[in-house]
Amino acid sequence: MIFKKQAELGDRNGVSYLNGKVQFQRVSLNVYSYLVDGVLIDSGAQSLHKFFEAFIEQTDFDQVMLTHYHEDHTGCAAYIEKNKDVPIYLNQKTIASCAQPADYPLYRKLFWGKRKPFHAEAMPETFQSRTATWDVIDTPGHAHDHKAFFNRDTGQLFTGNLFVSERTKVVLTEEHIPDIIKSLERVLKYDFQDVFCSHAGFVESGRSALERKRDNLLSLKQQVQELQKEGDSAETIRNKLFPQKYPIIKFSSGEWDSLHIVTSIMREAQ
Repeated sequence: MIFKKQAELGDRNGVSYLNGKVQFQRVSLNVYSYLVDGVLIDSGAQSLHKFFEAFIEQTDFDQVMLTHYHEDHTGCAAYIEKNKDVPIYLNQKTIASCAQPADYPLYRKLFWGKRKPFHAEAMPETFQSRTATWDVIDTPGHAHDHKAFFNRDTGQLFTGNLFVSERTKVVLTEEHIPDIIKSLERVLKYDFQDVFCSHAGFVESGRSALERKRDNLLSLKQQVQELQKEGDSAETIRNKLFPQKYPIIKFSSGEWDSLHIVTSIMREAQ
């Protein structure tokens, strides 16, 4: 199998970034690592290590903040631990599992590589960078350990995988739409300006985009619950609301599927 890999360096509003991309046939995935005020946010994927390791070596940072445990965000954390004398912070919930050999499906290893074990410290509720104070915000839904980071001084919000896109069409098995809605409502209480997403990059008119995503999910939730009351099964609801079959569904053997959107909503109503 031939995987095309590339990366793009950039800077936006004082934030440096590397955007790494992996493509196989019709499936294309990407992930960002951000550097701002001596803070590295996410370490990138092991499969793209030559790009992310070069970024890590060329930049100056005092600490690493990981939005969540998924391998595209933590894939080069072991490299940092070995080569940089800086603390790596992660939600307490997944510190132990990340210290063990990674265990996830083959297709994810092909795309993102096999994350090596690394040791992290418990994520604080707030932290200091070189010139600013940051809030760490609990934002579960995409992953149970997910965090977002808000810079009080600049008004910049780093949302990890909370945003990704305004309209959610497929999700991982572990994702939970009602929790994502609550997490969006939580971050919208903050007075933020810029929004930096781990997959969409810099989000134009970030607050409005997050509000639209929340509203779209609330509407979707209502549609699912109405069809559920009518007696439709999860598969029937999925086929009605998401008739298109995306390549990632087949490629992931169903770990990514629109069905998981429906079932997470239906479980909450039971």
